[in-house]
Amino acid sequence: MNFTLRQLEIFLTITKAGSITKAAKYLNLSQSAVSSALKDLEKQFNFLLFDRVGKRLQLNEIGKQLRPRAESLLAQAQDLEQSITSTNELNQLNIGATLTVANSLALPMISDYLKRFNDAPISLEIDNTQEIVKQVLNFEIEMGMIEGETHEPQLSIRHWRDDHLKLFCNPNHPLACKEIITDEDLLSAKWILREPGSGTRQTFDRAMHGLLPRLNVTLVLSDAEAIKRAVKHGIGIGCLSTLSLEDELKRGEVVQINIPDRDFNRKFYLIMHKQKHTTRSLQNWLDLCEKWGKDYSH
Repeated sequence: MNFTLRQLEIFLTITKAGSITKAAKYLNLSQSAVSSALKDLEKQFNFLLFDRVGKRLQLNEIGKQLRPRAESLLAQAQDLEQSITSTNELNQLNIGATLTVANSLALPMISDYLKRFNDAPISLEIDNTQEIVKQVLNFEIEMGMIEGETHEPQLSIRHWRDDHLKLFCNPNHPLACKEIITDEDLLSAKWILREPGSGTRQTFDRAMHGLLPRLNVTLVLSDAEAIKRAVKHGIGIGCLSTLSLEDELKRGEVVQINIPDRDFNRKFYLIMHKQKHTTRSLQNWLDLCEKWGKDYSH
């Protein structure tokens, strides 16, 4: 075995950058040095690791098999280096969360993490479930906290907390004071919904089975605050997590619409790539997730 950790690092950087040129800039190396390292690595395995598509490099099947193992090996090497050179400092931790989870849970959790671990470096990517899953699969982030479902076989998926969506409207909306909401009421209403690919939209679509194709969707927004503002202005009915609506419901700015015959319950999940090495930083975060689990309150 003659390949080096540096060659694996260059291979992974090319994977993320998509080209020799971009990888060289990121690593502060010459293009020839990066190209040479890749050729030497491919020579070791006696296989090409990328398909050349125009100016871009895309992982082929052999490269896809190597990537998670290379990610794990590098993470273990970094852990070893850390344990030898400094027992106190923690590595950079990169996590991702969907919008509801980020605003209501991940951000206060980061505050808790920084207090516990003396301002250890951490970053948070916020996107919908579909995009967070992609980032975990591509090792762009170390773990994800999502509100939608995924069945990717490469992921370790763990139920974390329970959640519930609520339909809500402006207090002056015709449905605000109506005790029994019919399907006809739902079909005649104007809707303001999250975008496809979000966990909230996934749960809403499932709950509204049978009516979905006929609903009058007036606005599709990727921001929960924008949806709440639109509902407050009487544009239509919204659907968001209980966590997102607590303050507005208490202040009477919006009113909950009850539809007992439809199931708006859902779960939050923690996801990681099955071959992701658990660093000390990541384990600290996972331990914190456990404390902020479904029965934990602040």
